[in-house]
Amino acid sequence: MRRSKYDRPAHLDDPARAGARLTTSAMIASIAGPDQRTAPAPFGHALAELGRTRPEILGITADLGKYTDLHVFAKAFPDRFYQMGMAEQVMISAAAGLAREGFIPFATTYAVFASRRAYDFIFMAIAEENLNVKIVCALPGLTTGYGPSHQATEDVAIFRGMPNLTIVDPCCAHEIAQAVPAIAAHRGPVYMRLLRGAVPVVLDEYGHEFEIGKARLIRDGADVLVISTGLMTMRALEAATLLAADAIDVAVLHVATIKPLDVETIRAEAARKGRLVVVAENHSVVGGLGEAVAGVLMRAGVHPPAFRQIGLPDAFLDAGALPTLHERYGLSSAAVAASIRGWL
Repeated sequence: MRRSKYDRPAHLDDPARAGARLTTSAMIASIAGPDQRTAPAPFGHALAELGRTRPEILGITADLGKYTDLHVFAKAFPDRFYQMGMAEQVMISAAAGLAREGFIPFATTYAVFASRRAYDFIFMAIAEENLNVKIVCALPGLTTGYGPSHQATEDVAIFRGMPNLTIVDPCCAHEIAQAVPAIAAHRGPVYMRLLRGAVPVVLDEYGHEFEIGKARLIRDGADVLVISTGLMTMRALEAATLLAADAIDVAVLHVATIKPLDVETIRAEAARKGRLVVVAENHSVVGGLGEAVAGVLMRAGVHPPAFRQIGLPDAFLDAGALPTLHERYGLSSAAVAASIRGWL
Protein backbone atom coordinates (compact mmCIF):
# COMPACT_ATOMS: atom_id res chain seq x y z
CA MET A 1 0.00 0.00 0.00
CA ARG A 2 1.25 3.49 -0.84
CA ARG A 3 2.17 5.51 2.25
CA SER A 4 2.81 8.98 0.93
CA LYS A 5 0.89 12.14 0.12
CA TYR A 6 -0.87 10.06 -2.51
CA ASP A 7 -2.75 7.87 -0.05
CA ARG A 8 -3.39 9.27 3.44
CA PRO A 9 -3.43 12.80 4.84
CA ALA A 10 -0.53 13.26 7.25
CA HIS A 11 -2.72 14.45 10.12
CA LEU A 12 -4.43 11.04 10.25
CA ASP A 13 -1.13 9.50 11.32
CA ASP A 14 -0.62 12.09 14.09
CA PRO A 15 -1.56 10.34 17.39
CA ALA A 16 -2.48 13.67 18.96
CA ARG A 17 -5.06 14.40 16.28
CA ALA A 18 -6.15 11.00 15.04
CA GLY A 19 -8.98 10.60 17.57
CA ALA A 20 -10.72 13.70 16.28
CA ARG A 21 -10.47 12.52 12.70
CA LEU A 22 -11.80 8.97 12.83
CA THR A 23 -14.97 9.97 10.96
CA THR A 24 -12.97 10.82 7.84
CA SER A 25 -13.49 7.24 6.66
CA ALA A 26 -16.31 8.84 4.63
CA MET A 27 -13.57 10.17 2.36
CA ILE A 28 -13.23 6.66 0.93
CA ALA A 29 -16.85 5.61 1.46
CA SER A 30 -18.86 3.55 -1.00
CA ILE A 31 -21.03 5.60 -3.34
CA ALA A 32 -23.96 3.34 -2.41
CA GLY A 33 -26.84 4.65 -0.35
CA PRO A 34 -27.49 3.18 3.11
CA ASP A 35 -30.18 0.75 1.93
CA GLN A 36 -28.84 0.13 -1.57
CA ARG A 37 -27.89 -3.32 -2.82
CA THR A 38 -24.16 -3.75 -3.35
CA ALA A 39 -21.76 -6.42 -4.57
CA PRO A 40 -18.21 -6.79 -3.26
CA ALA A 41 -15.27 -6.42 -5.65
CA PRO A 42 -17.22 -7.09 -8.88
CA PHE A 43 -14.19 -6.55 -11.11
CA GLY A 44 -11.98 -8.96 -9.18
CA HIS A 45 -14.62 -11.68 -9.08
CA ALA A 46 -15.52 -11.28 -12.75
CA LEU A 47 -11.85 -11.47 -13.78
CA ALA A 48 -11.26 -14.54 -11.62
CA GLU A 49 -14.32 -16.21 -13.15
CA LEU A 50 -13.08 -15.40 -16.65
CA GLY A 51 -9.60 -16.65 -15.79
CA ARG A 52 -10.93 -20.16 -15.16
CA THR A 53 -11.56 -20.65 -18.88
CA ARG A 54 -9.07 -18.14 -20.32
CA PRO A 55 -5.49 -19.10 -19.32
CA GLU A 56 -4.12 -16.17 -21.30
CA ILE A 57 -5.70 -13.70 -18.87
CA LEU A 58 -3.11 -12.14 -16.51
CA GLY A 59 -3.37 -9.62 -13.67
CA ILE A 60 -0.71 -6.96 -13.23
CA THR A 61 -0.71 -4.01 -10.85
CA ALA A 62 1.39 -1.12 -9.57
CA ASP A 63 1.22 -1.74 -5.81
CA LEU A 64 -2.59 -1.48 -5.78
CA GLY A 65 -3.89 -5.04 -6.07
CA LYS A 66 -6.08 -4.74 -2.99
CA TYR A 67 -7.30 -1.26 -3.86
CA THR A 68 -8.34 -2.18 -7.39
CA ASP A 69 -9.90 -5.52 -6.31
CA LEU A 70 -7.31 -7.41 -8.33
CA HIS A 71 -6.38 -9.32 -5.16
CA VAL A 72 -9.38 -11.60 -5.84
CA PHE A 73 -7.81 -12.71 -9.12
CA ALA A 74 -4.37 -12.94 -7.48
CA LYS A 75 -5.69 -15.32 -4.84
CA ALA A 76 -7.30 -17.55 -7.47
CA PHE A 77 -4.31 -17.49 -9.86
CA PRO A 78 -1.13 -16.51 -7.99
CA ASP A 79 1.08 -17.72 -10.84
CA ARG A 80 -0.70 -15.34 -13.25
CA PHE A 81 -0.45 -12.25 -11.05
CA TYR A 82 2.41 -9.73 -11.22
CA GLN A 83 3.09 -7.05 -8.61
CA MET A 84 5.21 -4.31 -10.19
CA GLY A 85 5.50 -1.95 -7.22
CA MET A 86 5.04 1.82 -7.41
CA ALA A 87 6.16 2.01 -11.03
CA GLU A 88 3.25 2.60 -13.40
CA GLN A 89 5.44 3.15 -16.44
CA VAL A 90 7.17 -0.18 -15.81
CA MET A 91 3.81 -1.89 -15.36
CA ILE A 92 2.53 -0.53 -18.69
CA SER A 93 5.73 -1.55 -20.48
CA ALA A 94 5.53 -5.04 -18.99
CA ALA A 95 1.86 -5.31 -20.01
CA ALA A 96 2.83 -4.41 -23.58
CA GLY A 97 5.49 -7.12 -23.62
CA LEU A 98 3.08 -9.71 -22.24
CA ALA A 99 0.49 -8.79 -24.88
CA ARG A 100 3.09 -9.26 -27.61
CA GLU A 101 3.55 -12.83 -26.34
CA GLY A 102 -0.16 -13.58 -26.73
CA PHE A 103 -1.39 -12.88 -23.20
CA ILE A 104 -4.23 -10.53 -22.27
CA PRO A 105 -2.94 -8.49 -19.32
CA PHE A 106 -5.36 -6.57 -17.12
CA ALA A 107 -3.24 -3.76 -15.69
CA THR A 108 -4.64 -1.94 -12.65
CA THR A 109 -3.79 1.22 -10.78
CA TYR A 110 -5.53 4.45 -9.82
CA ALA A 111 -6.87 6.53 -12.70
CA VAL A 112 -4.66 9.49 -11.80
CA PHE A 113 -1.53 7.40 -12.10
CA ALA A 114 -2.46 5.83 -15.45
CA SER A 115 -3.53 9.08 -17.05
CA ARG A 116 -0.94 11.47 -15.61
CA ARG A 117 2.15 9.35 -15.03
CA ALA A 118 1.93 6.65 -17.67
CA TYR A 119 0.26 8.43 -20.60
CA ASP A 120 3.23 8.41 -22.96
CA PHE A 121 3.98 4.75 -22.20
CA ILE A 122 0.37 3.81 -22.94
CA PHE A 123 0.47 5.87 -26.15
CA MET A 124 3.77 4.56 -27.48
CA ALA A 125 3.93 0.99 -26.15
CA ILE A 126 0.26 -0.01 -26.30
CA ALA A 127 -2.05 2.24 -28.34
CA GLU A 128 0.25 2.89 -31.29
CA GLU A 129 0.87 -0.85 -31.59
CA ASN A 130 -2.84 -1.63 -30.96
CA LEU A 131 -1.90 -4.20 -28.34
CA ASN A 132 -4.42 -6.25 -26.42
CA VAL A 133 -3.96 -4.62 -22.99
CA LYS A 134 -6.82 -3.76 -20.66
CA ILE A 135 -6.09 -0.83 -18.30
CA VAL A 136 -8.56 -0.87 -15.41
CA CYS A 137 -8.34 2.06 -13.02
CA ALA A 138 -9.98 2.82 -9.69
CA LEU A 139 -10.92 6.24 -8.27
CA PRO A 140 -12.09 7.89 -11.50
CA GLY A 141 -13.49 11.39 -11.22
CA LEU A 142 -14.76 12.25 -7.75
CA THR A 143 -14.84 8.83 -6.09
CA THR A 144 -12.48 9.72 -3.27
CA GLY A 145 -12.25 12.72 -0.99
CA TYR A 146 -8.44 12.83 -0.91
CA GLY A 147 -8.10 15.86 -3.13
CA PRO A 148 -6.33 16.48 -6.45
CA SER A 149 -3.60 13.87 -5.86
CA HIS A 150 -6.24 11.13 -6.26
CA GLN A 151 -9.16 12.81 -8.06
CA ALA A 152 -8.87 11.84 -11.72
CA THR A 153 -11.28 14.51 -12.86
CA GLU A 154 -9.68 14.82 -16.30
CA ASP A 155 -8.74 11.22 -17.22
CA VAL A 156 -11.31 10.91 -20.02
CA ALA A 157 -10.20 14.22 -21.51
CA ILE A 158 -6.61 12.99 -21.45
CA PHE A 159 -7.40 9.66 -23.10
CA ARG A 160 -10.14 10.61 -25.60
CA GLY A 161 -7.59 11.88 -28.10
CA MET A 162 -5.57 8.65 -28.08
CA PRO A 163 -6.12 6.61 -31.27
CA ASN A 164 -7.07 2.91 -30.95
CA LEU A 165 -8.07 3.28 -27.28
CA THR A 166 -11.58 2.22 -26.24
CA ILE A 167 -12.90 4.02 -23.12
CA VAL A 168 -15.51 2.36 -20.89
CA ASP A 169 -17.23 3.82 -17.81
CA PRO A 170 -19.59 1.26 -16.19
CA CYS A 171 -22.46 2.33 -13.97
CA CYS A 172 -22.62 -0.42 -11.35
CA ALA A 173 -21.53 -3.89 -10.21
CA HIS A 174 -23.96 -5.58 -12.62
CA GLU A 175 -22.41 -3.78 -15.57
CA ILE A 176 -18.81 -4.27 -14.41
CA ALA A 177 -19.43 -8.02 -14.31
CA GLN A 178 -20.68 -7.87 -17.90
CA ALA A 179 -17.96 -5.50 -19.09
CA VAL A 180 -15.00 -7.63 -17.98
CA PRO A 181 -15.55 -10.51 -20.43
CA ALA A 182 -16.62 -8.04 -23.11
CA ILE A 183 -13.42 -6.01 -22.97
CA ALA A 184 -11.38 -9.23 -22.80
CA ALA A 185 -13.05 -10.36 -26.03
CA HIS A 186 -12.46 -6.99 -27.68
CA ARG A 187 -9.28 -6.92 -29.73
CA GLY A 188 -7.20 -3.89 -28.81
CA PRO A 189 -6.44 -1.61 -25.87
CA VAL A 190 -9.17 -0.60 -23.43
CA TYR A 191 -9.24 1.93 -20.61
CA MET A 192 -11.99 1.15 -18.08
CA ARG A 193 -12.93 3.41 -15.17
CA LEU A 194 -13.48 1.21 -12.14
CA LEU A 195 -15.87 1.40 -9.22
CA ARG A 196 -14.39 -0.86 -6.56
CA GLY A 197 -15.16 -2.21 -3.10
CA ALA A 198 -18.87 -2.35 -2.22
CA VAL A 199 -20.32 -1.31 -5.57
CA PRO A 200 -24.03 -0.54 -6.05
CA VAL A 201 -26.12 -2.97 -8.09
CA VAL A 202 -28.48 -0.95 -10.28
CA LEU A 203 -28.95 -1.90 -13.90
CA ASP A 204 -30.03 -5.51 -13.39
CA GLU A 205 -33.48 -4.14 -12.53
CA TYR A 206 -33.71 -2.75 -16.06
CA GLY A 207 -32.56 -5.88 -17.89
CA HIS A 208 -29.46 -4.06 -19.03
CA GLU A 209 -26.86 -5.83 -21.17
CA PHE A 210 -23.48 -4.20 -21.71
CA GLU A 211 -22.09 -4.03 -25.24
CA ILE A 212 -19.00 -2.09 -26.28
CA GLY A 213 -19.96 0.93 -28.37
CA LYS A 214 -23.68 0.82 -27.55
CA ALA A 215 -25.73 3.33 -25.56
CA ARG A 216 -28.90 2.05 -23.89
CA LEU A 217 -32.11 3.90 -23.09
CA ILE A 218 -32.66 2.81 -19.50
CA ARG A 219 -35.74 4.92 -18.88
CA ASP A 220 -37.92 6.93 -21.29
CA GLY A 221 -39.43 10.34 -20.60
CA ALA A 222 -41.07 13.24 -22.41
CA ASP A 223 -39.59 16.32 -20.70
CA VAL A 224 -35.86 15.76 -20.19
CA LEU A 225 -33.21 13.50 -21.71
CA VAL A 226 -30.26 12.82 -19.43
CA ILE A 227 -27.30 11.33 -21.29
CA SER A 228 -25.09 9.86 -18.59
CA THR A 229 -22.16 7.58 -17.98
CA GLY A 230 -20.59 5.75 -15.05
CA LEU A 231 -22.00 6.33 -11.59
CA MET A 232 -23.94 9.34 -12.89
CA THR A 233 -26.41 7.00 -14.57
CA MET A 234 -27.32 5.77 -11.09
CA ARG A 235 -27.66 9.38 -9.93
CA ALA A 236 -29.75 10.25 -13.00
CA LEU A 237 -32.16 7.39 -12.30
CA GLU A 238 -32.46 8.48 -8.68
CA ALA A 239 -33.05 12.08 -9.76
CA ALA A 240 -35.69 10.94 -12.26
CA THR A 241 -37.61 9.33 -9.40
CA LEU A 242 -37.40 12.56 -7.37
CA LEU A 243 -38.54 14.66 -10.32
CA ALA A 244 -41.46 12.37 -11.07
CA ALA A 245 -43.03 13.68 -7.86
CA ASP A 246 -43.11 17.10 -9.59
CA ALA A 247 -44.63 15.59 -12.76
CA ILE A 248 -41.32 16.00 -14.61
CA ASP A 249 -40.78 13.04 -16.94
CA VAL A 250 -37.07 12.19 -17.31
CA ALA A 251 -35.47 9.80 -19.80
CA VAL A 252 -32.03 8.34 -19.04
CA LEU A 253 -29.70 7.26 -21.84
CA HIS A 254 -26.73 5.34 -20.43
CA VAL A 255 -23.49 5.70 -22.38
CA ALA A 256 -21.10 3.11 -20.95
CA THR A 257 -18.68 3.44 -23.88
CA ILE A 258 -17.35 6.97 -24.16
CA LYS A 259 -15.11 6.04 -27.08
CA PRO A 260 -16.29 5.00 -29.58
CA LEU A 261 -19.55 6.85 -28.99
CA ASP A 262 -22.86 5.42 -30.12
CA VAL A 263 -23.45 8.43 -32.35
CA GLU A 264 -26.58 7.07 -33.99
CA THR A 265 -28.46 6.43 -30.73
CA ILE A 266 -27.37 9.72 -29.14
CA ARG A 267 -28.40 11.66 -32.23
CA ALA A 268 -31.77 9.93 -32.50
CA GLU A 269 -32.68 10.43 -28.84
CA ALA A 270 -31.54 14.06 -28.74
CA ALA A 271 -33.53 14.83 -31.91
CA ARG A 272 -36.85 13.97 -30.27
CA LYS A 273 -38.81 17.20 -29.99
CA GLY A 274 -39.33 19.31 -26.92
CA ARG A 275 -36.85 17.74 -24.47
CA LEU A 276 -34.14 19.47 -22.49
CA VAL A 277 -30.87 17.56 -23.08
CA VAL A 278 -28.56 17.17 -20.08
CA VAL A 279 -25.23 15.32 -20.07
CA ALA A 280 -24.20 14.02 -16.64
CA GLU A 281 -20.73 12.68 -15.90
CA ASN A 282 -18.33 12.15 -13.03
CA HIS A 283 -15.64 14.12 -14.84
CA SER A 284 -14.62 17.67 -15.62
CA VAL A 285 -16.97 19.57 -17.91
CA VAL A 286 -13.88 20.08 -20.06
CA GLY A 287 -13.10 17.33 -22.55
CA GLY A 288 -15.44 14.59 -21.36
CA LEU A 289 -18.75 13.09 -22.46
CA GLY A 290 -20.54 16.45 -22.42
CA GLU A 291 -18.29 18.03 -25.02
CA ALA A 292 -18.25 14.79 -27.04
CA VAL A 293 -22.07 14.75 -27.17
CA ALA A 294 -22.21 18.47 -27.98
CA GLY A 295 -19.91 17.86 -30.94
CA VAL A 296 -22.09 14.99 -32.16
CA LEU A 297 -25.23 17.13 -32.03
CA MET A 298 -23.62 20.14 -33.73
CA ARG A 299 -22.21 18.04 -36.57
CA ALA A 300 -25.60 16.36 -37.05
CA GLY A 301 -27.50 19.63 -36.99
CA VAL A 302 -29.55 18.52 -33.97
CA HIS A 303 -30.75 21.48 -31.90
CA PRO A 304 -32.59 20.56 -28.70
CA PRO A 305 -34.47 23.35 -26.88
CA ALA A 306 -31.56 23.57 -24.46
CA PHE A 307 -28.29 21.72 -23.74
CA ARG A 308 -26.83 21.56 -20.24
CA GLN A 309 -23.94 19.79 -18.49
CA ILE A 310 -23.72 18.24 -15.04
CA GLY A 311 -20.10 17.58 -14.27
CA LEU A 312 -17.14 18.71 -12.24
CA PRO A 313 -15.78 22.25 -12.54
CA ASP A 314 -12.53 23.06 -14.29
CA ALA A 315 -10.69 23.36 -10.99
CA PHE A 316 -8.67 21.48 -8.40
CA LEU A 317 -11.39 20.12 -6.14
CA ASP A 318 -11.57 20.20 -2.36
CA ALA A 319 -10.69 17.32 -0.08
CA GLY A 320 -13.26 16.06 2.41
CA ALA A 321 -15.99 13.55 3.05
CA LEU A 322 -17.17 12.06 -0.23
CA PRO A 323 -20.93 12.58 0.33
CA THR A 324 -20.25 16.23 1.14
CA LEU A 325 -18.17 16.66 -2.00
CA HIS A 326 -20.82 15.06 -4.21
CA GLU A 327 -23.36 17.51 -2.83
CA ARG A 328 -20.98 20.46 -3.17
CA TYR A 329 -20.09 19.72 -6.78
CA GLY A 330 -23.57 18.74 -7.95
CA LEU A 331 -23.19 14.97 -8.33
CA SER A 332 -25.66 13.82 -5.68
CA SER A 333 -29.12 12.72 -6.83
CA ALA A 334 -30.72 15.65 -4.99
CA ALA A 335 -28.31 18.09 -6.64
CA VAL A 336 -28.95 16.59 -10.09
CA ALA A 337 -32.69 16.89 -9.57
CA ALA A 338 -32.33 20.48 -8.37
CA SER A 339 -30.23 21.43 -11.42
CA ILE A 340 -32.74 19.95 -13.85
CA ARG A 341 -35.66 21.54 -12.02
CA GLY A 342 -33.94 24.92 -12.26
CA TRP A 343 -33.35 24.58 -16.00
CA LEU A 344 -36.95 23.80 -16.88
